Amino acid sequence: MDFNMKKLASDAGVFFSRAVQFTEEKLGQAEKTELDAHFENLLAKADCTKNWTEKILHQTEVLLQPNPSVRVEEFLYEKLDRKVPSRVTNGELLAQYMVEAANDFGPGTPYGKTLLKVGETQKRLGGAERDFMHSASINFLNPLRNFLEGDWRTISKERRILENRRLDLDACKARLKKAKAAEAKASAEHELRVAQTDFDRQAEVTRLLLEGISSTHVNHLRCLHEFVESQTTYYAQGYQYMLDLQKQLGRFPGTFVGNTESTSPPPATTSPPTVAATIPVVPTVGRAPNPATAVEGALNLNDVKPPASGTRKARVLYDYEAADSSELALLADEMITVYSLPGMDPDWLIGERGNQKGKVPVTYLELLS
Repeated sequence: MDFNMKKLASDAGVFFSRAVQFTEEKLGQAEKTELDAHFENLLAKADCTKNWTEKILHQTEVLLQPNPSVRVEEFLYEKLDRKVPSRVTNGELLAQYMVEAANDFGPGTPYGKTLLKVGETQKRLGGAERDFMHSASINFLNPLRNFLEGDWRTISKERRILENRRLDLDACKARLKKAKAAEAKASAEHELRVAQTDFDRQAEVTRLLLEGISSTHVNHLRCLHEFVESQTTYYAQGYQYMLDLQKQLGRFPGTFVGNTESTSPPPATTSPPTVAATIPVVPTVGRAPNPATAVEGALNLNDVKPPASGTRKARVLYDYEAADSSELALLADEMITVYSLPGMDPDWLIGERGNQKGKVPVTYLELLS
């Protein structure tokens, strides 16, 4: 009990001495031992690494899981060392709804068939997203967390010890200046030598840890490359899945014409919505016939003249069979000249190939400059 009380009194004295030294330094009444420029640069680099690692880690978590409630739940599971429950991705849930809807509408109807195809693609996209999230978590998020929860905590602990050693050293210097008697000076000099030794030793330990930040950057650089690779794979898979889906739908360009009971393919005189010409897109479910289309079909194509300006070259993306004499049949990869006429349905253009001329659907074309 006596020993504990003495130790408690000693610790309280040290704490009081450090508090006095710190306060006097802040008030400009005491000198402060400054670290060398190299050490200060190491400290600044370490702080910068910690701050940006926290921000990158947090934003990556938001990217992988935008739902904040789910992120908090997963965090709690990890802290409790429990397995995170498996969840379906948004794409997989959408796929489930589409398949169930197709079964209700009738899987043999044009809409039902399309829902099944799109649902299957959404399921594949959801699986790809799940793989990406798992890979990014292991190869990128975990190393960042390990740094913050491991190396950085060690560095922070040693920095706090170094700061305490510095305060002890400066307090000893202050006592030596105030000492008058020879015996008091001798005692203060001995305390100063011990404090200086402890400070130098702790400074060396802290410096070695801070220099390890460069190795941390190398490790995080490797993890960043792995993150990019997994993200590239994810987006490449997504693009390929969607491209396959577009081609599937392009082979069955069904259009509803108002008779919901009919399962036969509707006329091909209507077309799907216009899409960006820089990305190959094929039609999905179209719209009911537009009165303007009928008017255009009645045009005498021999009397149609291209405008003085506004003609463009276009590459055909997919084969297209003309529904009537007003349309122009197309072959994939051929080049044609296209232009629009006043009052035309925006989903269609006039196409010319040599002496042949006719309406062509925009979604079968890649417009060139």
